[in-house]
Amino acid sequence: MSEEKNSKNEKREEIKEMGSISSFDGKHKIYCLTIIGEIEGHNVLPEQNKTTKYEHVIPQLVAVEESDEIEGLLIILNTVGGDVEAGLAIAELISGMKKPTVSFVLGGGHSIGVPLAVSAKRSYIAPSATMTVHPVRTNGLVIGVPQMMNHFAKMQSRITDFVARNSKVSSERFTELIMNTGEMVTDVGSVLSGEKAVKEGLIDEIGSLSTVIEGLYDLIEQKNKA
Repeated sequence: MSEEKNSKNEKREEIKEMGSISSFDGKHKIYCLTIIGEIEGHNVLPEQNKTTKYEHVIPQLVAVEESDEIEGLLIILNTVGGDVEAGLAIAELISGMKKPTVSFVLGGGHSIGVPLAVSAKRSYIAPSATMTVHPVRTNGLVIGVPQMMNHFAKMQSRITDFVARNSKVSSERFTELIMNTGEMVTDVGSVLSGEKAVKEGLIDEIGSLSTVIEGLYDLIEQKNKA
């Protein structure tokens, strides 16, 4: 009884501190990682902002990949943007994992949340969720010189290439979506409903928690048979 109580306390602490949990009570042993709010990179964001720190996520991904116990990774996303470099770094790590990975977009997948969503081997989105795509932007001082514009263009190209490589949408179509001027009143880009995100090829399927977990189990079993 004491060991069971300690185990439950450890899981609570894991959720509280890292926004993650290892589940070994189901059909397969999976690790659930939540990526929510803004992706915090090299700069510390204000305390009132809900953030996901990339220096916390990276070692978790390495641990999952190296674990002999964990069979698959479930990534739950509800993002509002953040550090593009940090978000893309996390997405690259997920896309390079050998372990079965599934992503599930709840609420919203904003800006850098799009590469994070498509980085998994299979992606799902809730019917009520949306994905917001727009060009790369920055806060603070911007020097209006050609070099700065080239820097933004190259960064956007990296994101576009990554999304195209890890989803069914083409680079050309993704560029059209991020440069759309007819949808947002004071901005450039597109807001895609869950159904539209699937239709455009950004996300694989509409899903619920149960279908997402079954999808991860399916990937695990396929890997075990190989």
